[in-house]
Amino acid sequence: GVLNGARHIQLAGQIAYITADAGLVVVDLNDPLHPRHVTTLPLNDARASALQFRYLWVTDAEGLKLFDVTDMANPVPLPSATVPLADARRIYLARTYAYVAAGHEGLAILDIENPEKPGKPEYFTAGGKISDSHAVKVGMTNASVYAYIADGHNGLHILELMAPNRSPD
Repeated sequence: GVLNGARHIQLAGQIAYITADAGLVVVDLNDPLHPRHVTTLPLNDARASALQFRYLWVTDAEGLKLFDVTDMANPVPLPSATVPLADARRIYLARTYAYVAAGHEGLAILDIENPEKPGKPEYFTAGGKISDSHAVKVGMTNASVYAYIADGHNGLHILELMAPNRSPD
């Protein structure tokens, strides 16, 4: 029953980090037909996770939490890096920024250049038009960088994060 309520999975080599009712569940997939439960770290309504280098970021009902996964099977919580967010959902990491779908608060953008001391979140709601964000993905399209936001009640929002330099005509 440790995986009851499983809602998100992040793979890292043979390790799977699964958010579930019990919290952050670590599963060893070395033998994929016989997965082995390694450990569970209790969290308050664990929702999603994203991995970058030796850090695993996890969203839950309290916000955004950081774990050191240098030993991938044994995540170590770093409570000093916790960022309170009222309704953190899915997360996407792009270089030195974390983009968090933050429900009624829209898109939360955090500077994570120093992961153990993340910046305060800046919120983007497009003037209140983004009010139920569930997920965010960042990608390049035509040499520009965009955030694609799944906003439950309001559909899809596209936010240009970076555009190539354009010379005036």
